This record gives sequence, C-alpha cells and structure tokens, in this order.
Amino acid sequence: MMEDSPLVAAAPVLVPMPAERPYTYAVPPGMRVVPGSIVRVPLGPRQVAGIVWDGVVETVDPKKLRPIEEVFDCPPIDKAMRRFVDWIAQYTLSAPGMVARMLLRAPEAFDPEPWIEGLQRTLAEPDRLTDARRRVLETAEGGLAWTRSGLAHAAGVSSTVIDGLRAQGVFETVMIPPRPVVAAPDPGHAVPELMPDQKAAAEKLRAAIAADVFNVTLLDGVTGSGKTEVYFEAVAAALENGKQVLILLPEIALTHAFLERFQDRFGAKPAEWHSDLPPRMRERVWRQVAEGGVRVVAGARSALFLPFKELGLIVVDEEHDPAYKQEDRVFYNARDMAVVRGHIGGFPVVLASATPSVESRVNASQGRYDRAVLSSRFAEAALPDLKSIDMRRAPPARGGFLSPILLEQMQRTLERQEQSLLFLNRRGYAPLTLCRVCGHRFGCPVCSAWLVEHRFRGQLVCHHCGHNERRPEACPECGTLDHLVACGPGVERIAEEVVAQFPEARTIVLSSDLLGGVRRLRLELEAVANGEADIVIGTQLVAKGHNFPGMTLVGVVDADLGLANGDPRAAERTFQLLSQVTGRAGRTGKKSLGLLQTYQPDHPVMRAIVSGDSEAFYEREIAERERAALPPFGRLAGIIVSAATRGEAEGHARGLRRAAPQASDLFVLGPAEAPLSLIGGRHRFRLLVQGERRADMQGFIRAVLADGPKLRGSVRVQVDIDPQSFL
Repeated sequence: MMEDSPLVAAAPVLVPMPAERPYTYAVPPGMRVVPGSIVRVPLGPRQVAGIVWDGVVETVDPKKLRPIEEVFDCPPIDKAMRRFVDWIAQYTLSAPGMVARMLLRAPEAFDPEPWIEGLQRTLAEPDRLTDARRRVLETAEGGLAWTRSGLAHAAGVSSTVIDGLRAQGVFETVMIPPRPVVAAPDPGHAVPELMPDQKAAAEKLRAAIAADVFNVTLLDGVTGSGKTEVYFEAVAAALENGKQVLILLPEIALTHAFLERFQDRFGAKPAEWHSDLPPRMRERVWRQVAEGGVRVVAGARSALFLPFKELGLIVVDEEHDPAYKQEDRVFYNARDMAVVRGHIGGFPVVLASATPSVESRVNASQGRYDRAVLSSRFAEAALPDLKSIDMRRAPPARGGFLSPILLEQMQRTLERQEQSLLFLNRRGYAPLTLCRVCGHRFGCPVCSAWLVEHRFRGQLVCHHCGHNERRPEACPECGTLDHLVACGPGVERIAEEVVAQFPEARTIVLSSDLLGGVRRLRLELEAVANGEADIVIGTQLVAKGHNFPGMTLVGVVDADLGLANGDPRAAERTFQLLSQVTGRAGRTGKKSLGLLQTYQPDHPVMRAIVSGDSEAFYEREIAERERAALPPFGRLAGIIVSAATRGEAEGHARGLRRAAPQASDLFVLGPAEAPLSLIGGRHRFRLLVQGERRADMQGFIRAVLADGPKLRGSVRVQVDIDPQSFL
C-alpha cells in the first residue's frame, strides 16, 4: 500500500516515456509500495520499470486499472531525488518521465546482486601436508571466507589443490556477499602538505562541510595551483561525516589520471560512471551507490542521476566546460543542476575552475556563492610567459600554417629535450575539400555542413550527423583526376607540417576521433606525461586538466578560431579555452612559453590572455553582458523547430511566433533559419526568447506551445532553456 495511506489500492507510477504525469496502477492485495519504490508495470504491450511517485491518485475503480506486476528488491528513490526530477522537468519544460528515464538507466541493478559461492576453513585437518597445502592453510587462517580462485591465487597454488582440501572436509562451502566495485576510501590515508593559500581554501571548504547546509563555493585558482588537492580536503571531510560524494568531470579521457590522483590521496579509487563503462559494471555501481556501499563516484554529467543514499557533497571540476550541457532529449546544464541538487538535498556544492564561467563569477560577486582564490601555482612554479604572434607581420611559409617564430621556438624546445604542444580546435586534416578545376565543394548530403577530410582514415566525414565517404581521386562533378585540394588546417595537416619540419622528433596527434577510442586516448595521454613524445598536436581534449611535466612550449595555431561565430559567449569561451591550453606549460617549475598565432592581436581576449589580466577581461565581459541584458543579467531560451521539409519547419515556427502572448518582460526573436539549417536530413528554424532575470520564461513558453499549432507530420519542437549553443 502507499505510505501513510493504508486504504488506497492504487498508486501513481512515473514511467520512462514522454508522459506529462504519472499513470495510475492498481496495487494488488498483499503488495506494499511506498513513494520511490521501483516497480515493473505494463505499458501497452510491454513491461517497463517505473517509480512510484508522490501525489494523490484519482478515485478510480481498481478493477479498471492495470496492476503493478512486481516491486523490485531495491532501495526506494529518496524524496530529495524525486523532487530533483520534478524540478528539472519543470525548469527544462521536459516530460517528467523522460527525466526519470535517466534515473532508470541500469535495469539489471533493480534486483540484488547474487551472492557468490565461497570456501571457509573447518576444524578438519588434511590427511597429509604438502608445501602447497600448507600455503593454502596459512592464507586461509583467521576464518575469512574466500572464493576458490581467489584463495588459489593468493596462496600461489592451482585450483586442484583447493578442490582436494575441500573433498577432505578441510573447507566447507559458504555463500559470501558480492564484492564491492571499489575499496572504501580512507580520508586519512595520505594527507598532503598544503601551501598557505591552499590551506585557507581547504579550511573554508571543510567549514562548509561541517555546517552541513546548502552552500556553493567557487574554487577559483590559476592552472597548476592545486585546486584538486584543495577540494580533496572537502571530500575527506564529507567522508569523515559519513556522507557520499559525487565528483563531476567534463571528459571521460580525464578520468584515468584523476583516478590515480584520487587513489594516491585516499588509498582507493572512486567508482567511475560514464558512457564507456561496460553495462555490467554500470549496474553494479548503480546498485552499490543506492545501497550506500560506494562512497565516492567520479563521473560525467549523467552521474547526477545516480540514486545516492547519503549524498553530502558535489564537486564540479572545470565548472566552465561546455561538455556539462546536454543537448539531447532533456536539455540541461549539469553544473547548474548540481547546484539545484545541493539546494534540494541541503548540502554543499564546490565549483572548481581556473577560468570560471561569467555566471559563476557574478554569483560570487553578488554573494550568492562563496569564493576561494588560489592565485599562485603549486610549489611556486611560474606561469608561462605569454606572447601573441601577429600573423600579418610573421606569416607562415607558402602552403604552411606555422609562423617562423613558432617554428624557431619549437626547435629550441627540442634542443633542450623538452616538449611542445600545438593546439588547434579542429579535428581531421582539413575542414573543406574542393576541386581546383570546377570549384565543387564536398558537402554532407543531409546537413548544411562541409565534409571534413580525415586523411589518416582516407575519409570525408560530417561532424554533425556522422555521414562518411571515401575520399575520391576524381571530382564527382567534372571528373578531373588529382585536382582535389584541402582548404584550411586540421590537426592532421598540422602534424604533416611538423613531421616535414622536424623529421627526427617524436610527434603524436591527440583527438577524440582517433581509432581505438577512449582506451587508446588514455594510453597516448599517459605516454605524453611520461615524456615519450616531443611534439604533441591536439584539439580541445588537451586543454582539460592534464599534467604534462615536460611541457614548456604551447603554440596556439589559430587563436582567432573561436571568435568567428555569432555566439554571445564566443569571447568567454575563447578566453577560457586558450587560458586552459597555455596553462599546460611549465607546471613543474621549468621556464615556459605560450605563443598565440592571431590576426587580431589587439582583440580584448588576446590582450587579456597575453597580459595575464583575467580580472580586466571578466570586468569587461560582465559589463557587456549587463548592458545587453544577457545571462546572468537576463534570461534566454531557444525554441528549435525541425522537420523533414523546409516549409513544414518554417510554417510551424511562424505559427509559434504568432502564438506568443504579450509580455512586458519577455520578447521573441525570429524565427530564423538556424546557422546549421540542415542536420541529419531535418530542416531547422530557431526562435530565441529573451527576457528580464525574474521573468516567468517557462510559463511564457508553455503558453506559446499550448496556443501554437499542434505537432503534425514530421515536425518536432525542442526547448533549450539557457542555451549554450546557437547553431
């Protein structure tokens, strides 16, 4: 029966589909459910997992209701998590069932893990004692239960020795509980010696944990200042208080080095949670988080939806990173939702970054967040000297992309047997391929985007829908052979130029589309950190949190690249990315240099980075946002209409525009064709809703959708509250 309602024979169940509210199911006699119970229910012809939800059910004849089939033997989803699901659904204008779907991603975890057959020592003695048997008996002293293979491995004997002892009654079969996915972390394992400013920041975080109330602290420290060691002290304090901890990371590739740092500090690794985790391990982590066995999780944004039993701290590392924004089904920003989760649960949240988002800086300056600043690098390592290269005055050689000034510094770095990093945020060999004879450009057949050449694979690839084709030898338009030309550089083309200039150097390319995926990427990053490469060429992957001890030169190939679009956050993003990239240099104290190739050396972003005056940049950027009433001083939402034909998409978008109610604090821009007007064969139009900070954005958009044209044919509408991308 429902909790506190012994006479109710029906329960609301939230199912993982685009339903606006829970469905009502009958509770069979003898079955007991409470809000949060995970149950199996019929949905049409299928059986699905759902969550018994809060609220009063309508008075319905139970005979007309379909019954709940099963209550899983699983800890219920707690009230804070249920409130979190409802909050996200309301804020993002998503169906609550689609948010709940993110909670129910590990269906095999709803049943308890089976116990394992093990062996335990009895009082019986073997008929004869060989060396192998003696080792087994010594290993098994103390009465602990062992698995057969575990005992054989620990004693250094074959499994047949174990079988012989069991046959003589020396061991008896017992059932042992499933082993934990990770060992318990020890907060006192290797307490570090902190620098004075680190110690002050750590004490501030420990005080926030001790208060055990909602609080947000922005940990703002230059690259290499030891932010991780500081927030580890907050993790230790939460563990000492018997709480679970969630650490969010923006990239899977980051987790390997992070796990090792965590193990060095706490004597055990945290549990991982990301899309690359094998299904069986995902299920075990989900279950042990729900039961409270896993105390710390390090994961991607989806880890926010793990059913923690005693969550007491969330840390968002690299809080400024765009990877925290999900733009699929439910559009949400994990950084902002982590703050909401802390508010609902009544516990502290730590946001850490060397280049905080403008939103977080404003929240700190207005007193909504505390701020802890680390202004110098750990162990007094100096920040790199930063200089811009004016490409108008020091252009590259014909057919090349690297300035003579940068090439000369790379040569000097090689001579000192130190490492160089060249950064270009463009995957592949070239962003455009065309025919020199007829001008034919290779475009994606189902997107309004050019195909990117990936010469290592011999393919032309669309980075939006995944379409790929072999690079032809002849132009498909005019048939001319050997006249296809690559326009512009990607990391592969820069690598070609580097190998030609420095044939003896060990050169490595790091990009998310490398064959071998995440596993290979981790090995490559490890090789760089161990000094097994002289020159590294990489995309934004290399900008995030990696520690390359031998890196003393960073060259940004095209510093202007991020400034070339109409995104209101373009300057902020470019500043963050370039600051993070140049921060890879000189982290172990060696003299280091960062060079930015730019055609706009006087741009405020370039001046801020080269001068090291980040405060001036933030002041200017915040003032511009305030003047334009852009976030965080105003509110934005995108409405994206897509359809199989341009006419359908445009017609529906115009209908929504006409349905917009009159409001003094909100107005609608558009519709306009999206910059990427065709993706995956679907035509796209965008409306942008802008308003004052306290405006009821969600209520306004609900009215637009309710009064606008109904969805017909191939039309789909997506709402993006607080958009990060304007493509």
